[in-house]
Amino acid sequence: MFEGQPKGLYALALANTGERFGYYTMLAVFALFLRANYGLDAGVASAIYSSFLMLVYFLPLVGGMLADKFGFGRMVTIGIIIMFAGYLLLSVPLGGDTLAFVTMIGALLLIGFGTGLFKGNLQVMVGNLYDDPRYADKRDSGFSLFYMAINIGALFAPTAAVRIKEYAETVWGYNGNDAYHFAFAVACASLVLSMAIYYAFRSTFRHTEGGKAAAGDKAAQPVEELSAAETKQRITALLMVFAVVIFFWMAFHQNGLTLTFFADEFTARSSSGVQSMAFDVWNLVAIILMVYGLFGFFQAKSSKTRIQTSVVVAAGALFLGWQYGRLPESVEVTAPIFQQFNPFYVVALTPFSMAIFGSLAKRGKEPSAPRKIAYGMLIAAAAYCVMAVASFGLPTPQTEMIDGKPVAMHVADVTPNLLIGTYLLLTFAELFLSPMGISFVSKVAPPKYKGMMMGGWFVSTAIGNQLVMVGGFFWGPIPLWATWSIFIALCLLAALFMFAMMKRLEKVA
Repeated sequence: MFEGQPKGLYALALANTGERFGYYTMLAVFALFLRANYGLDAGVASAIYSSFLMLVYFLPLVGGMLADKFGFGRMVTIGIIIMFAGYLLLSVPLGGDTLAFVTMIGALLLIGFGTGLFKGNLQVMVGNLYDDPRYADKRDSGFSLFYMAINIGALFAPTAAVRIKEYAETVWGYNGNDAYHFAFAVACASLVLSMAIYYAFRSTFRHTEGGKAAAGDKAAQPVEELSAAETKQRITALLMVFAVVIFFWMAFHQNGLTLTFFADEFTARSSSGVQSMAFDVWNLVAIILMVYGLFGFFQAKSSKTRIQTSVVVAAGALFLGWQYGRLPESVEVTAPIFQQFNPFYVVALTPFSMAIFGSLAKRGKEPSAPRKIAYGMLIAAAAYCVMAVASFGLPTPQTEMIDGKPVAMHVADVTPNLLIGTYLLLTFAELFLSPMGISFVSKVAPPKYKGMMMGGWFVSTAIGNQLVMVGGFFWGPIPLWATWSIFIALCLLAALFMFAMMKRLEKVA
């Protein structure tokens, strides 16, 4: 799984892991913070949340255009510095008045612009590693590993957000609203780590940075020249894919909005027995280590490696047994903690997806990237079918006025297994769609427009993220099952479009 990959992949992946850890730590509590700190209703909070996500994913288009001219590496560095300023501003507890609100908006603008310079360009650099013929056949697997590294950062983010907030409340004595800012401060530290990794291992990927940094680098690959007709054909195919993934991200990123609202208002706030073990991130880490240990055991080429991987599996099993033996009668379940399940599934399932697609590739039966994207849309529709069926008979969301602010009420105690299962299906969909889509863009994009086209992928994500607010506006006015049905219909329509356009898409894949 890890063999044959360029060394620069691991450096770039780890640099991205640090940045994503900070981003998802902030995002895990952001929607709840907006409602608690400023007294916003679900619709207004949803509009701010989705607009921020839109900004984060739209600005890579600008970042990509700048990078095509000035170099990818330079934009990555500037982006981290701007993001740091934004997170630092967001970390200051200013209360809930107008000045605090305006400051928060300014911080979001800085984070969005910095991310626009950093995110897409780093991924272009990953793709450039595979322009080298020695690694060309490893492109899809490389992006799967890169995507897995992103989710390692995201895995720990919800726990970090919840724990630092609780610590600020119980030890330092801050009130609930001010305590949120300490979760935001975690992002500042993670960006320092990200930059340190980037520059410590820069020699392994310097030739991918573009601009003056790579101008004299002998390892840099020559730019491929395409005819005007082929360039148009490739861009048209990419635009069709961009149109489809809008609806996936609209549905998928409900994880930070309506699915978090559901966790807060409709899901049991405590768990016991084996189920409660799922809410301790270290138990999830133990499972991940066991999965990778088992894969390492069966892929090992020496007895020494088999012994080492067996020890890892045994240690993970012993740790889980020890944890089970010391379980409390029940554990508290908070809404943000559910967001750890998606990155956990990504990291744990990536070896399985790579093994399956690798086996199919050897037999010449691996689905094309566009076909994988279409399958991903069908799986996303299935996830919301589960939510819709489970929501029949549940009351509509309710609020009541407390101190002049609308406060969401907890009205049901649905088993946490519903959201845990839904996140599993959404993760299957994500693994079919996101890393494969990024790989497809890096492969198909005309060389002279790589930065712009990777930015285009993020623009489609941005539009989808802006449309995330649709779920928030329907949160309350219509039955829950009807809210989920909106996403079912959109995902199915997008999948049908992909299958209808499949021949044109596979022609350039």
